[in-house]
Amino acid sequence: MHVPFGGMHILNKSKEQIMKYQKFFICAIILQVFLLDVYAKDSEGVHVFKGYCWGCHHQTAQAFGPSFRSIANKRKKDEIISQIIDPKDTYKHLGYRINSMPAFNDLNQKQLRAIVNYILSFKDKK
Repeated sequence: MHVPFGGMHILNKSKEQIMKYQKFFICAIILQVFLLDVYAKDSEGVHVFKGYCWGCHHQTAQAFGPSFRSIANKRKKDEIISQIIDPKDTYKHLGYRINSMPAFNDLNQKQLRAIVNYILSFKDKK
């Protein structure tokens, strides 16, 4: 009995060649899992953006509110979190004259982390 393996017969391969194939496939699986995890995190940020932020903020252009690029280049992570959760308490500290942003204290920790990471992903590379 022979078992086809990628157009080749696995029984005709040496043990070293089979080990190389196994290592390759293990690396390919690990890479896929990693990429799916990165994509899932990014897509969660996009999902929160579309559901909560898009009406006033855009990623790279000024809208009613500042762009995510502008926010990412000026603010630290904790400042962004504070502004999202309780903007009435933080807007003066952040240098805004008025506050027109509503509080989004209904976001769970996963959503909050996702949107903050998404905002920070627009920071200019130095």
